[in-house]
Amino acid sequence: MPPTLAVRLAAVAGVLGISFAAILARAAAVAPATTSFFRTFYALPLLAVVWLIGRRRDRRPATARAAAFGAGLFLAIDLTLWHRSIELIGAGLATVLANTQVVFVGVAAWLVWRERPTTLARWAVPGVLVGVALLSGLGGADAYGEDPVAGVLFGVGAGLAYAGFLLVFRASNRTYLAPTAGPLLDATAGAALGSLLAGLFDSDFSLAPTWPEHGWLLLLALVAQVMGWLLIAQALPRLPALETSVLLLVQPVAALLWARLIFDETLSPVQLAGVAVVLAGVLTLTRRGSVQVDEPLAAAGAGT
Repeated sequence: MPPTLAVRLAAVAGVLGISFAAILARAAAVAPATTSFFRTFYALPLLAVVWLIGRRRDRRPATARAAAFGAGLFLAIDLTLWHRSIELIGAGLATVLANTQVVFVGVAAWLVWRERPTTLARWAVPGVLVGVALLSGLGGADAYGEDPVAGVLFGVGAGLAYAGFLLVFRASNRTYLAPTAGPLLDATAGAALGSLLAGLFDSDFSLAPTWPEHGWLLLLALVAQVMGWLLIAQALPRLPALETSVLLLVQPVAALLWARLIFDETLSPVQLAGVAVVLAGVLTLTRRGSVQVDEPLAAAGAGT
């Protein structure tokens, strides 16, 4: 059955929702671990309500729920590193870097499961890595960011952690096909705990609510952590692969636009070239797949 207009609108709304994640995180302007903890902590009650509505359809055993919770620990690492990347290189470039997770998922499939890479992926992956290097500005005085090189390194680390999250999260629900809110609730709880533990290593971490900082964090939880993820998880698997690939590319492009309009993030020509190279490679890998398997990680590249 072809996707309905409602499915397409839900997918667009979800992608646009997560495109504001880095913007709202930068607006909050608190420590990375603080942002990671409260965006997940504030999301838990809402996700719990959604899960309770359809809990009878969630037949996962305790082991599967524990695995989803464990996936959330990877998500905590991803979010903390990503929020640090936002501080150093801006909301737009940090979002572009987050989408490199598709490369790490493919590399894990090649190295761990010995899945054969596609010919196209052999060319696309090195291209993405070249683009990542260009995002640093290559030492140019006109490069945007407080510390572009460190920002790129933190962003790549976030992409690697997010790939770990996706692989464990998919495995936790691969057999049971529970309603989306269930696994997402468990993973978010794991991310909240992981972020709280990460706060032990961040001297700026604080549990004290402040205004307007926590207003932005609450909005981040509502728009990205709850609405965005739920809509994407429900809608994208029902769309054709080409539409999915294009929609997922909307997130970093929109984030770059919001960052330019709201924070005046002006990238250097070298960084703009890096953006083009990375997004072209990500689109290629998302559209065509990085390994020759029957069940790719289709809509996994929704970013953070």
